[in-house]
Amino acid sequence: MTDTFQLDGAPVPFEPGQTVMQAALAAGRYIPHLCYHPEFKPHGSCKLCTVKVGGRTTASCTMPAEAGLNVESNIEELNALRRTLVQMLFVEGNHFCPSCEASGNCQLQATAYELQMMTPRFNEFYPDRPLDGSHPDILLDYNRCILCELCVRASSEVDGKHVFALAGRGITKHLIVNARSGLLKDTDMALTDKAMQVCPVGVILQKGVGFRVPIGERRYDQRPVSAQALDDAPRQAGVGGGCTACEGTS
Repeated sequence: MTDTFQLDGAPVPFEPGQTVMQAALAAGRYIPHLCYHPEFKPHGSCKLCTVKVGGRTTASCTMPAEAGLNVESNIEELNALRRTLVQMLFVEGNHFCPSCEASGNCQLQATAYELQMMTPRFNEFYPDRPLDGSHPDILLDYNRCILCELCVRASSEVDGKHVFALAGRGITKHLIVNARSGLLKDTDMALTDKAMQVCPVGVILQKGVGFRVPIGERRYDQRPVSAQALDDAPRQAGVGGGCTACEGTS
């Protein structure tokens, strides 16, 4: 018999080793998230997936599922906190959605819509962030980086190239390229790398294909981020259908 926990008053089955996030998505229950990716071990950096378990807050992507847990997620208290986190991410970078190549494919933008975020609320930081167009095939636009570390982990754990890293602390924390010059052209990154696929915003872009798919016909234009996340969630046999291969978040 499969163990279950309660999520917003409904039972959610889980397999041994699953987290609350993994079990919820596999059961067709969406919990907002940005840094979580089904192909990587969760590390809880963005905190957007925070839930309440027994009245205490915790990141659902790292919280082990246990029988009898009482988990709250889709409540206004937590959704208000999530909106604040998303608002802060928007003002800490330079996100100009109407002109952004990632518009419609951007998980941050789609999550803002999902959470009904209408305004940035906070004053914009307008940080001075560079573009790196040195690579013949790939453009880096640091303006949109939300420090999710997915490209860092993909390049290290899957590609074995260690192209990216995070440097600095606090407000000075930023994405860097692991090359003496700091330029992408002096790495061995390729279009086929996993790091090309995982960025949830629009930092890592392929050159020469901009706006090939018109805005209005893109991933999150067609279906909301909650539906796409459930499509991407790996599933155990007999739980919500067969395993759906993840296609990346960008």
